[in-house]
Amino acid sequence: MSSPSSDVAASYELRVGAHLDEHWTAWFDGFALTRHDDGTTTLHGTVTDQAELHGLLAKVRDLGVPLISVTPIERAHHDTDTDSQ
Repeated sequence: MSSPSSDVAASYELRVGAHLDEHWTAWFDGFALTRHDDGTTTLHGTVTDQAELHGLLAKVRDLGVPLISVTPIERAHHDTDTDSQ
């Protein structure tokens, strides 16, 4: 059984328990890196399908840093509250 959205590009935020330098951006397929004061790094980017997401998670595993969270980022809707009035 597969989900209907399994082959649709989606944006994700991954948080890891280490500070990663900017040179890791290329290794993480262009994901943007943001280092936080608490010693973590957030990676933001888009994957084309679930296979690419699993590859990204494998890179985190291979790097040996703790994976704290994986959060799908919903695209901003242009709908406003005025549409429901």
